[in-house]
Amino acid sequence: MKKNNNLFSIKNKIIVVTGAALGNGKIISESLINGGAKLILVDKKNIHKNLRKDQIFFKCDLTKSKNIINLVKKIKRRFNRIDVIINNAGISFTYKRLDYPIKKWNDVINVNLRAPFILSTRLVELMKKKGGSIINITSLSAQLGFKDNVAYVASKGGLKLMSKALANDFAKLKIRVNNIGPGYIKTNMTLKSWKNKRLHKLRQNKTLLNRWGSPQDLVGTIIFLSSDASSYITGQDIYVDGGWLAKGI
Repeated sequence: MKKNNNLFSIKNKIIVVTGAALGNGKIISESLINGGAKLILVDKKNIHKNLRKDQIFFKCDLTKSKNIINLVKKIKRRFNRIDVIINNAGISFTYKRLDYPIKKWNDVINVNLRAPFILSTRLVELMKKKGGSIINITSLSAQLGFKDNVAYVASKGGLKLMSKALANDFAKLKIRVNNIGPGYIKTNMTLKSWKNKRLHKLRQNKTLLNRWGSPQDLVGTIIFLSSDASSYITGQDIYVDGGWLAKGI
């Protein structure tokens, strides 16, 4: 165990972050690099121009499994160790009719659930020697059945329980697997609700803290689960939701 002043240190940890170009992933990545981590950034959007020291970028469309397998091969060729995997990439598609499009279902499930499964189970080989931490970004939708978004709800609910299964499978390797469930965070994905006065107020009123979250609100929990401070925590769900799930009538 490290001394208390180093308990939350992520210095020199090699961390994979998917969906790193925008929103939560961008802020998470910036905060981790500021903490001294070395980052492997993954996104379908090209972010080569914005790279900083100790960052490497792999472009990857996570809707296709062959792309993910190729990504794994590239990472294994460049690195012999990984300390943390943050499966942050996620997409959402709302649809008000009952015949939810199968193509959209597949895309959402592939990015939100299949990609974390492949990356976690195929990159675990690089975590076996020293152990490590896998952090899956779920959602309030892992707990609540929001309407008009069946694929997203299904994918996040599946990710929540997949994490618990992997926590059991990987415990013998000293690899921890936990979930962070954000509430309503202001990002490109939620911008439509943010700009709608009625929906903005409705979501704000659902929280105990009476506000939306920002990507920065996730950083503390990310660092906690990436560091030795969480060395006895696995298979857990931590909701960063402003008290949404705890609020009663």
